[in-house]
Amino acid sequence: MTDLDPGAVDTTAPSFESQTAKDHARSEAAGSKRSDKARKTRRTIIEWTILIGSALVIAILIKTFLFQAFYIPSESMKPTLNVGDRVLVNKVSYRLHDVNRGDIVVFETPPKAKDANGEIKDLVKRVIALPGESFSTRSGGVYINGRALKEPYLQRGVRTCAPNTSATGCGDVAPTTIPAGDILVLGDNRPASKDSRFFGPIKESSIVGRVFLRIWPLNDLGFL
Repeated sequence: MTDLDPGAVDTTAPSFESQTAKDHARSEAAGSKRSDKARKTRRTIIEWTILIGSALVIAILIKTFLFQAFYIPSESMKPTLNVGDRVLVNKVSYRLHDVNRGDIVVFETPPKAKDANGEIKDLVKRVIALPGESFSTRSGGVYINGRALKEPYLQRGVRTCAPNTSATGCGDVAPTTIPAGDILVLGDNRPASKDSRFFGPIKESSIVGRVFLRIWPLNDLGFL
């Protein structure tokens, strides 16, 4: 028979002090985990803020100095561009080279072409005559320096007539010399286009950029 010694201490039972220490350690570990999680969350928020901010800055720089998308709202450039098309404009082109005949350009709306509400801020047309050249029309055809201009981008049968010509006729535009620093622009859909025949040549400095790519609709994606 084994007697229990009333004075003996059960060393397997945890003391109050050791239990308190363990609880304190667990509390510290939990607090450390929460602190680490909070730091990680703050770091993630900061990283995403920097990333989104950088993306916005880059987008603004690209739009301001390099490329910009434009929506085509009218039929003035059919069949090359249709209503609803979206095009990309290169703003750097004419810093590297001169404007060329046949280029499609976006430019600031001339004062004579502004609507009553001033809502039309930009127009898109094709460059036809360059500084120092003579522009005229004859029997519906375009002449540059007295020589007929071939325009394969026009629909068959389209004629270039003087403004305010009657529906049954096609008045001629008298020879006009394009001033230095100006260009003459026309829409490809001549009967439906308000262009330099109405508001005169435009300043090269008013050009926003050269249209070089159609990005919408996707089935018509391609360079222009």
